[in-house]
Amino acid sequence: MTPEQSVPDQLEEGAELALDPRESEGLDEENHFKKDYVRTVREALEAGETDQVYGLVESLHPADIADLFELLDPDERPALARAISDLMGSEVIAELNDWVREDLVEQLPAGTVADIAEQLDTDDAVAMLEDLDEDDQQAVLAEMEPEDRAAIESALSYPEESAGRLMSRDFVAVPEHMTVGDLIDFLREGHDLANEFWEVFIVDARHHPLGTCALSWILRTPRHIALTDVMKRDQTLIPVTMDQEEVALRFQKYALISAAVVDDAGRLVGQITVDDVVHIIQEEAGEDVLLLSGAGDGDINEPIRLTIQTRLTWLVVNLGTAIVAASVVGLFQGAIAKFALLAVLMPIVSGMGGNAGTQTLAVIVRAIATNQLTSSNTWRMIGREFRIASANGLALGAMIGTGVALLYSNPLLGAVIATAMLINNLVAGLAGILVPLTLDKARVDPAVSSAVFVTMATDVMGFFSFLGLAVLSGLTG
Repeated sequence: MTPEQSVPDQLEEGAELALDPRESEGLDEENHFKKDYVRTVREALEAGETDQVYGLVESLHPADIADLFELLDPDERPALARAISDLMGSEVIAELNDWVREDLVEQLPAGTVADIAEQLDTDDAVAMLEDLDEDDQQAVLAEMEPEDRAAIESALSYPEESAGRLMSRDFVAVPEHMTVGDLIDFLREGHDLANEFWEVFIVDARHHPLGTCALSWILRTPRHIALTDVMKRDQTLIPVTMDQEEVALRFQKYALISAAVVDDAGRLVGQITVDDVVHIIQEEAGEDVLLLSGAGDGDINEPIRLTIQTRLTWLVVNLGTAIVAASVVGLFQGAIAKFALLAVLMPIVSGMGGNAGTQTLAVIVRAIATNQLTSSNTWRMIGREFRIASANGLALGAMIGTGVALLYSNPLLGAVIATAMLINNLVAGLAGILVPLTLDKARVDPAVSSAVFVTMATDVMGFFSFLGLAVLSGLTG
């Protein structure tokens, strides 16, 4: 490091030096664990070399330690936790996968879990305890300090996946009569303040939030200025019962860093910060994709029994819809027997319709989830998808119709399959939008069961339109 280097250059060089050893030991350039490193940790665990395990893990970031737990087999994780017990702080616990954390917590004494929970922010502590059995949960709560216990019990009283579960009770709120200088002095005195915060909430005598002051504003404003003169009055308040997905949408829409959470009386009871919302956005986006496929949570750490149960349930439902589609084909057994080529071509119509329906369905489910599709633009969206389906159906129909007519020297057969392709694409487009909208109106998650009904609609209509047109046109004699 030369004297001519600027402070930022020195900091950047220091950061690189700090990262290099960790990358060379366990992580590659893509921040993935090296296979040899994981194998070495496993071998040390099997041999009972706890000192070696500790040395291998000590330099890792808490998030990387959490990732290492996920890479190990379930029966190896308790041994790793024992070997690095003093590294198993709140930051590691907060980063653990839900299933992995639940498995580990169940194997720890109630007092140890209580100590960890008291180090966590309220939302992280709730996430750790909410999936425990009632008896285990009460045992942990009994070991906690009364103040921490009351905060967690209050959070657990709110519905799952609500703002009340997600919020943190560690925030900074000050009365409206303060000046900037008063606030700076208050913050410097450190009256048991939150560890990290970006905004200070200004409240009235009833503890109703009046506005917020960003730390950057406070640092740049003269001391004598009243907080009410510099605070931002326009704020996004989150009701304590709001669903976490709606919370994430508000953060995304208004580019929030943090937001106040209020109870039914409008009192400030907590705050939600953007780091919590990032996890929610990721979870909800992945959840909707997996629900569309009927794969459940899709978490590779989920117990196999639950995965089998979830997937098998939807496979059985799909079996029922497949039987319905097959029964439609059965209505035309005679026609297929007279003109066997129909059996060769009919899967093309139903298959293309299924793909078209899935495309529309994915767009509509996302639009519903992100509040892009509302009652004010529903008919416009239906018209839009109808035009798209018409254009796609005409294009695909023309291609497959021309190809079939030339390949089999049968223009009538080409016209039949082209018409059926157009009809089924229209059905696919309408089903792809109407099915999730109907389920959403009925307060059923459209991501869960829409695909089953859309697939059934396109299969049934694909077979019925193609085979029915073939009979009506006289192809089958």
